[in-house]
Amino acid sequence: MVHPRLLSSLFLGLVMLPTLSFAAGKCERLIVTGSPDAPPYLWRDPQDPRHLMGANADLLTQAAGELGIKVEFLYGGKRSQALEEVRTGRMDLLADAPFNAAQLESLDYIHPPIVQNDIMVWTRHDHSVPFNTLDELHDHPGAMSEKTRLTPSFEAAAKQHLSLTRLPGLTPAFQKLALGEVDYVLAGRYAGMVMVQTLGLSADLAAQPLPVDTPGFYLALSFNSACNEPWLRGQLAKKMTESAASGLAGDFIRHNLELWKAQLLQPASASAPDK
Repeated sequence: MVHPRLLSSLFLGLVMLPTLSFAAGKCERLIVTGSPDAPPYLWRDPQDPRHLMGANADLLTQAAGELGIKVEFLYGGKRSQALEEVRTGRMDLLADAPFNAAQLESLDYIHPPIVQNDIMVWTRHDHSVPFNTLDELHDHPGAMSEKTRLTPSFEAAAKQHLSLTRLPGLTPAFQKLALGEVDYVLAGRYAGMVMVQTLGLSADLAAQPLPVDTPGFYLALSFNSACNEPWLRGQLAKKMTESAASGLAGDFIRHNLELWKAQLLQPASASAPDK
């Protein structure tokens, strides 16, 4: 004789199966946007300007594909415009959102971050004073690209304690450093490395050993997206956790660094974005 409790459990399981299948199959396609100027993580595809490319795009495409979801990365304008596209639900998800508590009323941030960006202190090779902490940067003139994103706490401390010139991109920032007009540049590890190489300054400039800030870039799903369901949020969080543990993000970053460098070497890409 079958125990009544077993029958009850089997019945509950049969009832729940359609619900779980519906949750898993409800979202078939995600429209994603983000920064058009943040290589190697995300930037506008010079061969197809309607779309975005980068490590974040590759990571999310693979993760979503394993969930049976198609992803399209569309150019949504500059960062503030891309945010508005997602907030309103015209697009589903941001692929490189810095955490912002003010956006918690319109976005679900997926933890952990899809990638983290080490902000390094770049100096001239002949620089003898250690620049490993915020305190050590006091009283020294520095520069950074206005596109470089910092954590809110470091941003507030930098505004209060540092003498930083914010410039349109990394190229003028590194040129100022090479000319001795500033003592350091704050820049992402990978963006800084590629730009220093591209400018032919590798013999003159180098990054200090330790990052001074490590902002995370998150997947952020719109409250107004039809795909914003607990199942999808949970699955994306699981995929991001697996990616962080496996080092997969590093593989995609290295691949996209090579793509970006190849673009920078093409004359038509001389004004490529930097961060």
